[in-house]
Amino acid sequence: MTKYFRDLLLTVTLSIASQQALAIDSQTLPDVDEGVVSISTKDPFKRVGYTIGDVIEREVTLTIKAPYKLIETSLPIVGYEKRYRGKVIGIELKNIEHSKVEHKDYATHKIKLAYQVFTNSVVAKNAALGPEYLNLINTKDKKQLVKYRIPTLDIAVSPLSIFGQVKVENNMSPFLEPLLIKDDQERKWLKVALSVLALSLLALLYMLGKHAWLPRMGGSFAKAYRTIRKLPQDDAGLKGAISALHLAFNQTAKMSVFNDNIDEFLKNNQKFSPIKPEITQFFGLSRQVYFEPNAKHNVGENPSQWLLRFTKQCRDCERGLIPTTNRAGV
Repeated sequence: MTKYFRDLLLTVTLSIASQQALAIDSQTLPDVDEGVVSISTKDPFKRVGYTIGDVIEREVTLTIKAPYKLIETSLPIVGYEKRYRGKVIGIELKNIEHSKVEHKDYATHKIKLAYQVFTNSVVAKNAALGPEYLNLINTKDKKQLVKYRIPTLDIAVSPLSIFGQVKVENNMSPFLEPLLIKDDQERKWLKVALSVLALSLLALLYMLGKHAWLPRMGGSFAKAYRTIRKLPQDDAGLKGAISALHLAFNQTAKMSVFNDNIDEFLKNNQKFSPIKPEITQFFGLSRQVYFEPNAKHNVGENPSQWLLRFTKQCRDCERGLIPTTNRAGV
């Protein structure tokens, strides 16, 4: 029962204080001590260019520490016409929404304010939303009433039409950012194009790259290709190129590869299947160079160039790419 009567007494006290607050000019009350109230606001991004009929919304969140409580009858009244430096500016409070969440040591109040412009002028003029004054009561000292001031928000009201000549450079508002053309769509397509370009360059580098710092670019045939490119185009260079290719085939197959086990090599390394005819030609050239000088190899009049192109084909297969035909060149 004691708790019930205490709550009832507090409610009655607040009600009486509220009625008294209605008769008290908020601006005559002392300010609340610093630290009792904390505030955060969500203000409209647009600060200028408002015309008659526009609605301006503002959200204020207050956190009030105990023992102070908000006297809700001191909230702004709908229909109240705002003043700027004591003069009516033609902006009225159209709507107010108030909600609160009470905790043990503090209460949070969320206040949504909607103002509407009811004025027009031949020139742009300054205006302000606020200040709004709220009354607070100390629940431990019923006679202590204080006020809290919600800061103003400076805006500018623009005319519906321009009167006379206007020099833009003399009427630029510091609140208005430079007018920009929206380029969101262009930026999106630019990013897509740059991504495609980057992937294309990476693919081109992967296909034509001669270095070993990318994945699968340091294989046996890639090393053989770098070696053969440096060899002279004479008999010694030809033998060195054939030896380098034999070594690459053996390292790839992990066994010795000859003309009689090409099918077994291709079965275990199917990515080389597209160049089976060229592989057969290579082993024919190898037999002609090392064992049968009079044998036909069918690789053309310049075996060294053919070997370089063939090595490039093997390197492409090694990387999982589709090899070019030998006639296409290096």
